[in-house]
Amino acid sequence: MARRENSEINAGSMADIAFLLLIFFLVTTTMDTDSGILRKLPEEQPEDVEAPPVKKRNILEVNINRFDQLLIEDEEVEIGDVRQLAIDFIDNGAGKSAEGQPCNYCEGEKSESSSEHPAKAIISVQTAQTTSYGMYISVQNELLAAYTELRNRYARKYLQGKYQGLSYSDLMKLQKGETENPDLDAAITQIKKAYPEILSDAEPIK
Repeated sequence: MARRENSEINAGSMADIAFLLLIFFLVTTTMDTDSGILRKLPEEQPEDVEAPPVKKRNILEVNINRFDQLLIEDEEVEIGDVRQLAIDFIDNGAGKSAEGQPCNYCEGEKSESSSEHPAKAIISVQTAQTTSYGMYISVQNELLAAYTELRNRYARKYLQGKYQGLSYSDLMKLQKGETENPDLDAAITQIKKAYPEILSDAEPIK
């Protein structure tokens, strides 16, 4: 009896299936994205320029040690406390701005041991060299959220005209969708002037 030769397996269809599976996993797989903070760095100043004097009461010290423990004004706090502590400090309103204007819109306690005016309130964040990046980002997010909350409140209460009643977040969304709108830009500038974002990163400690 003659020996039957084995027929070859058509691998073309298997290659097509493998290619389709590859496309499927590429489309459906979630890729990790790098997290970061959108921050505009100040321009480099000449060496002979002296820093203006700052009162200690106008600086809120936020420290993250090498064990990711969080301290504000040397008192250990949880990450969930950062936003409200920052709001209380920024919105204290116990004095006047550099131009001599009182903060008529501030709703803080007006404590003599806290910041004088939102335009003078500085939040200084200091980390250790081994502080985790995740913890640093979490703290920064809470600080930025504090400014956003204060700006939202100010926008809803004090903006007049066609943007009356809108929050700062609403205005920022509108700005993204428009190329040029002087009225909108002026409204956002007014809000930012009321609560300027003054965050300082101190040199990390060892």
